[in-house]
Amino acid sequence: MKIITSSAYLPEEFQNRKERIYNTVISNIPATVINVNYSNTMSFTARLLSFVGFAVYSTIVTMQQKSDVIFATSTPLTIAVPGVLGKLWNRIPLVFEVRDLWPELPIAIGAIRNPIFIWATRRLERFAYNNSSQIIALSPGMKHGIVSTGYPADKVHVLPNSCDIDFFNVSSNEGKRFREQFDWLGDRSLVVYTGTIGVINGVGYLAHLARDVYQLDPEVRFLVISRSGYEEQLVRELATELDVLNKNFFMVPQIPKNQMPAALAAATIATSLFIDLPEMQNNSANKFFDALASGTAVAINYGGWQADLLEESGAGITLDSLNLPQSAQALINLLDDCERLQQMSVSALALATSRFNRDDIAKQLENILQRAVDSNSTIST
Repeated sequence: MKIITSSAYLPEEFQNRKERIYNTVISNIPATVINVNYSNTMSFTARLLSFVGFAVYSTIVTMQQKSDVIFATSTPLTIAVPGVLGKLWNRIPLVFEVRDLWPELPIAIGAIRNPIFIWATRRLERFAYNNSSQIIALSPGMKHGIVSTGYPADKVHVLPNSCDIDFFNVSSNEGKRFREQFDWLGDRSLVVYTGTIGVINGVGYLAHLARDVYQLDPEVRFLVISRSGYEEQLVRELATELDVLNKNFFMVPQIPKNQMPAALAAATIATSLFIDLPEMQNNSANKFFDALASGTAVAINYGGWQADLLEESGAGITLDSLNLPQSAQALINLLDDCERLQQMSVSALALATSRFNRDDIAKQLENILQRAVDSNSTIST
């Protein structure tokens, strides 16, 4: 097994190397790293150029690999290029994972407007699907979107993001030590957001919510822990304008991954946020599953399958994305109900264990990859 990845979001020791392409080991797995500039703070055009650059270099590397199967995971959709070309060159099967429905999302938020570009990206989408032996979708809605293009439903498998329970389920002492870092926190209720501050995330919602919650209970604290994102400064300015920044709404830089379990252990409620966009209801955000794995009650502000899941399991609540006063009151009602919060915590961990256990989902992925290899062997003979 070998990973081909970009240097984006890897530790500094990887990003600071001068080579464009180099071999290394990541988590005991051989890897080829392609050094490309990428950040969520970049414009859509700049990010697109990074995607294209990575596609070109990774195609060269992929075509040189000797393997039984290629597993390509998107976004961006351009990852299909090295996947498909590597498949054709080496005559091996491709299993394609769809983590977001491209180009539907960039079209929906207006990032792609040119009719010719829209046509080209839709053609690339079909190109990726039609050259895949099996496809993995991260949610039922994503599967529906894939099948609607004409791809056989029996070859599309729903495998959501998984929960690393062993990693995130730490003792309460870890949470206490995390809280001790901040003199403004103490034993107050804490609502955290641990994702990207991008356009689609709409983290400004949390600043507005903090303002309304402050009127009801000024002791509740909101904390955004995130790598720099495209809207980080906008959110900071909004929080200042709303007079909540460093009052009951706080922002800190991204922390090392090994400290994230402590942050979630310190949280009373963990949030997953998106702008009011129907296409986002099919998402499968890591932060949602990390919260479940840590046994933390979850609050989201969008509908779809995750909202249904929280209602069915009792692991969290769905806040109204438009009615902030109502959402603020719902949040306060929950924070004031210790028994309900405790039950949500139990339900979150139970959901992580029963439906999203990482080991179980890894076995399902292995079976899908093996199916692709077996199918290719049958065709070859």
